[in-house]
Amino acid sequence: MTLPQPIQQAVQPLFAALPIEDAMSQLVVDHGASAELIAMVERICYEEPIASHPKLAAGLWLYLDELDRSHTISQSISDATGSFWHGIMHRREGDFGNSHYWFRKVGAHPAFDSIDTAASGGGYSGGGYDGHAFIDEVAAADMDNPPDALIEKQRAEWQGLFKWCGKQT
Repeated sequence: MTLPQPIQQAVQPLFAALPIEDAMSQLVVDHGASAELIAMVERICYEEPIASHPKLAAGLWLYLDELDRSHTISQSISDATGSFWHGIMHRREGDFGNSHYWFRKVGAHPAFDSIDTAASGGGYSGGGYDGHAFIDEVAAADMDNPPDALIEKQRAEWQGLFKWCGKQT
């Protein structure tokens, strides 16, 4: 994932400790990260450039499956991007109706074009990202044995939005 240099440098230790291929492996989260990873993200979030960009911090907490921390941040961001992170967080906690509510507030977010739909497969309407369709797919999935394709979509969604947020700094 290509990010602006200061952001890449700030998050590199996290991505080295928890590569994207290992992150966000649960569709509906039943446990968060280790104390070591939490401490790492706390340090990252309190230092620049992340400290002045709460949208990136909300994403980093989702990366760790720390939904409450992400929720606290995303609900204080009163724009479409905050709603986007908020909607993802509610989907990942299994509150699909609330997730739909927040995705209705997102509207047509410019980050939709940053989500790699080709790499992530279906769950997208007309070849593009569709958050509502993805919520419905996750809601219908077997949570005890989630399909790899949905986990990959989740990662592509996170990468697309995080990358877009990074470019806005």
